[in-house]
Amino acid sequence: MSTDISKDAAPGSSPAGTTRATIAARFERLPLSRWHVTVRLIVGVVTFFEAFDQLLIAYALPELRDEWQLSTGDATAVLTVGSAGMLVGALLSGRLADRYGRVKVIAYCVAASGVASLALTACTSLTPFMALRFLQGLAIGGEVPVAAAFISEITRSFKRGRFVLLYELVFPAGLTIGALVAAWVVPAAGWRVMFAVAAVPGLLAFLVQRKVPESPRWLAERGRTAEAEAVMTAIEAKVSAATGEPLPRPAAPTSTPEPTAAAATPAERAATGLRGLFTGRYRRRTLVVGAIWFTGYFVNYGVTSWLPSIYRDEYGLPLSDALLYSTVTSVAGLLGCLIAALTVDVLGRRRIFALGLGASAALLLTLASLGAGTPVQVLIWTSLSAVGFFGSNICLYLYTPELYPTRMRALGCSVGGAVNRLGVILGPILVGVVYAANDSVTAVFVMLGAVALAGAAVAGTLAEETANRSLEEISP
Repeated sequence: MSTDISKDAAPGSSPAGTTRATIAARFERLPLSRWHVTVRLIVGVVTFFEAFDQLLIAYALPELRDEWQLSTGDATAVLTVGSAGMLVGALLSGRLADRYGRVKVIAYCVAASGVASLALTACTSLTPFMALRFLQGLAIGGEVPVAAAFISEITRSFKRGRFVLLYELVFPAGLTIGALVAAWVVPAAGWRVMFAVAAVPGLLAFLVQRKVPESPRWLAERGRTAEAEAVMTAIEAKVSAATGEPLPRPAAPTSTPEPTAAAATPAERAATGLRGLFTGRYRRRTLVVGAIWFTGYFVNYGVTSWLPSIYRDEYGLPLSDALLYSTVTSVAGLLGCLIAALTVDVLGRRRIFALGLGASAALLLTLASLGAGTPVQVLIWTSLSAVGFFGSNICLYLYTPELYPTRMRALGCSVGGAVNRLGVILGPILVGVVYAANDSVTAVFVMLGAVALAGAAVAGTLAEETANRSLEEISP
């Protein structure tokens, strides 16, 4: 039998529509197995090292400031140029992943990130360093949202939150391990050694291409029905072999919405591309999730990017102590992510956002009211706050893919990632501006607490709940 798959069928065509429903039903009947864990592990390791690369700059910055005599403006630029690259990379990767496939984009991004890390070790001045950080940011910003979309597409609705967030834990784990390793390596061996270590995982690109199958949901959406069928059949065989039992029969596919879902309008069913993200129900979703992305990451990176420098400049701590104190906050954030992963299917996405950001706001404003007079005081209150904003932020990697249909899921994730980057860029910039203008950290924590409070209000009043609903029901 010969099947031409060289060109994609138009999304939404009738044959593809039938296959999309069938693929969704077949995924819903798959029990969690070794196959799911293996794929999650491979993609997770890739995402772990992207996070590892992302945070290194905060721990290299104190040495870079001394070595290259950087001003406060230069230091802020170094912190944010990688985030600018991530913003552009996120916007580009979504379109590419929706057009050419999730796995290809993930593999190419991790390879590019590894090459950039290796090149950074040879830098002797600020300009080439910033150019390479921008390029590395393109790769990191491209990989993370596409990986989130992919993991969601291979997961059934039952306890999807727990499964996806246990995968997403690798990102804050990468941040935390990066912080722990950097706190030890940078004072002992210098920042170049850290970037050399971060280059090694670029080799994982080959493993991704060989071991991770393309998303059957995406293949079906593109009209590549023969490939979707072949990949889905192979997945089912591996799951059956792993469980040692025959698979249950899939439910009959249907295009009829569940009783809890409002019927899609013709415009919503035809929605694609960037315009589609602002069509019908998707408009409100895009605006709400964008606000949560922005506020959550504004606070996250406003706090974590400047902590090492604040401890050193404001309180006179030696470099090793400044890095250690900052690491404690990252570890507390990882605990918050674990709590979110274990409770998100019970509490729901909306409550996690509202509670996490709301608690962070209260804690940061309390720290400001106390005057942030000692480094221990800052350590305690920022670490408690990190439990909230890390836990809320990790849920965005679960929530955003749920809000959009397969035909524009990666694009929706990438737009969320781009808004995330705006927060990551503006957070450190405005913290630097407020810190310099007031010569005090108290005003910094007032600003960060107010932003977290705004995010909690948006999430608590406007976010749509998606827990334990199939992707096709949520986003027709």
